Amino acid sequence: MIGLLRVAALAVPLTLWYSVRIRWASLRGTKDLPVLCEELPRRWARRLLEAARVEVRLRGEQVIDPDTPQILVANHQSWFDVLALAAFLPGPYRFVGKHELAHVPFFGAAFRDCGNVLIDRKDRGRALESMAEARRHLEEDRPTIILFPEGTRSETGELRPFKKGAFVLAIQTGCAVVPAVIEGSREVMPKGSWLIRSGRIGVRFGEAIAVEGLTLEDRDALTRHAWETVSAMKSAVPHH
Repeated sequence: MIGLLRVAALAVPLTLWYSVRIRWASLRGTKDLPVLCEELPRRWARRLLEAARVEVRLRGEQVIDPDTPQILVANHQSWFDVLALAAFLPGPYRFVGKHELAHVPFFGAAFRDCGNVLIDRKDRGRALESMAEARRHLEEDRPTIILFPEGTRSETGELRPFKKGAFVLAIQTGCAVVPAVIEGSREVMPKGSWLIRSGRIGVRFGEAIAVEGLTLEDRDALTRHAWETVSAMKSAVPHH
C-alpha cells in the first residue's frame, strides 16, 4: 500500500502537468510539440518508476534502429510494461493503446497529441481506422510502433494468443517486427491489483522478423511465428 500511495502522490500532479504542457503546445500549434512529445513521456515514465522503486534493465536494445520504422510486439502483464518501454526504448516511438484512455482527463488528449493511436477492438470499423492511422505514422514519422498483440494484460503471466492487427500492419508497410519479452512487471503490479511492489523489470529484444515478400495471405503465419518467437524468448528468461 505504501508503494501505491507513493506513486499516486506523484502520478496525479505529474501527469496533469506534463499533459497540460503537451495540450497547450498542440492547441497553439507550436514547433515545440515534437520535442515535448519526445522528452516529456520519458521523464514522466522514469519519475514514476523511481517513485515505485522499480529498476528497468534492457537487453538486446541495439536491434531498435532509431532511424528505421519498426513494429515492436511484446507480452503484456502490467501497466508497468508501458512505463518501462516509455522510459527507455531508444528512438522515437508511438503506442497503440485501448480507446478507453481517451476518457482520462488531459492525459487522453495529450496521448493523441503526441501521435499515439487509440483502438477500439470491439468496433471493427474504428479499429481499421486506427490501424490506418498507425500506418500513416510509420510512413511519415518513421517511429517504432509499440503494440501488445495479446490485446489485454495477462492475469496469469501466460502468453495469450496474438491478434493479427500488428502483423497486417507490418505486411502493409514492409516494417520489420521486433519481438520483445517483459518480465518482472507482474510482480511489481499484477492485473487486478492496486498494490505496487518495488522490484526489477527486464526487457529483452529479439532479432527483427523481416516481412519482405509477404502478402496479406501470410498474416496468420506471421502472427504464429511472432507468437512462437515471443513464447520461446519468454521461456528462456529466468523469472524474477
